[in-house]
Amino acid sequence: MDANTTYNYKVVRQFAVMTVVWGIVGMLVGVIIAAQLLWPEFLGGIPWLSYGRLRPLHTNAVIFAFGGSALFAASYYVVQRTCHTRLFAGWLAGFTFWGWTAVILLAAITLPLGITSGKEYAELEWPIDILITLVWVSYAVVFFGTLVKRKTSHIYVANWFFGAFILTVALLHLVNSAATPASFWKSYSAYAGVQDAMVQWWYGHNAVGFFLTAGFLGMMYYFIPKQAGRPVYSYRLSVVHFWALIFTYMWAGPHHLHYTALPDWAQSLGMVFSLILLAPSWGGMINGIMTLSGAWHKLRTDPILKFLIVSLSFYGMSTFEGPMMSIKTVNALSHYTDWTVGHVHSGALGWVGLVSIGSIYYLIPRLFGRPEMYSIRLITLHFWVSTIGIVLYIAAMWIAGVMQGLMWRAVNPDGTLTYTFVEGVKATYPFYAIRLVGGLLYFGGMLIMAYNVAKTIADGRAVEAKIPPVALAAHA
Repeated sequence: MDANTTYNYKVVRQFAVMTVVWGIVGMLVGVIIAAQLLWPEFLGGIPWLSYGRLRPLHTNAVIFAFGGSALFAASYYVVQRTCHTRLFAGWLAGFTFWGWTAVILLAAITLPLGITSGKEYAELEWPIDILITLVWVSYAVVFFGTLVKRKTSHIYVANWFFGAFILTVALLHLVNSAATPASFWKSYSAYAGVQDAMVQWWYGHNAVGFFLTAGFLGMMYYFIPKQAGRPVYSYRLSVVHFWALIFTYMWAGPHHLHYTALPDWAQSLGMVFSLILLAPSWGGMINGIMTLSGAWHKLRTDPILKFLIVSLSFYGMSTFEGPMMSIKTVNALSHYTDWTVGHVHSGALGWVGLVSIGSIYYLIPRLFGRPEMYSIRLITLHFWVSTIGIVLYIAAMWIAGVMQGLMWRAVNPDGTLTYTFVEGVKATYPFYAIRLVGGLLYFGGMLIMAYNVAKTIADGRAVEAKIPPVALAAHA
């Protein structure tokens, strides 16, 4: 079959399959470190398997390996289908897969060895940062090159979100990773003191805002209408959602630095923009959920739609909780407690995880020439196991966090602390056990998915879909 008449599904298949693989790896490490908080000598106290080494490995594996692979797969699929054209520079798209895989493998080697810059979500040292930059520039060339050669008159809104995610992550990475190398595996940040903290959380919160929100909203705006068989509820609202979200998100980072050396005006600015952020976030959630208008009955029988719609419910909940936690008086209670951990995971497991899983379930049969996944019942089982796991996890962390905050600030009439720190740890212990059970359930769901995906691939064969004839005529 002539390559010019078909879409490039090869790179989409590669990233889709690796999304499942890295999901299992990342969540397994998460379960291990959850167990280490219960049993500190779990894994025998081996230094490179200690909590301090594995925790950044977990965050990088889940965000950049699992989430990143899902974003690459979805964006490469969506941009082709909505532009009615094959990916620009297919060989460069292939490089993004192998380059990204190399980044992930290098992270898996260096982080357990303690080779780290010490920056949250940006721990990888400068040689790996350079490789990330090369991969990301290649990704931008492929994505925007495909948009330029599109055969459709307009750019569908999902591609606006993917485009904003690609451009902003490039900017964040370059600025925050600026460093002076001291040796091949050691560098020092270009910034110092409170400036370093400000740049780091400008990066850190926008990694949440663009990598973990804008990119996945691109998925939402394509896969929910496709799976529901309904048009987006309001295209106008989707455009307002896009511009309001990308403008507002950039200013919210200082809310991570309340009650620190950061100037008070900067803290307050971060809080105000975080509160404003509630409006576009909920506008997008409502737009996604209301897309089911006239098709609500499909939720009863379609587990893929369950994943996609429930992910939006968690998105709405997390984007309400985040602005509330940015209010200084609330933050005085919540900061440095497990409430923050619960908030992060309601977004990560509930929003990012579920929308990624639903999107991959949509993609796999189409990439391997199957009418549907091997087992719909296993998708349903996966949905319920994951959802119960999330609820156990975040409820345990919310309760533990509020309890910790109250215990830490309790004082006796003479001004001494009512509780020692270790008493707070002891009171938290049962909730760590519940969190571990929740994490195990979510990890178990990923194993169910891996089996279902493997059986679907075994029963199918790699296919390349034809570009619509109208688009081909325009191309000619």
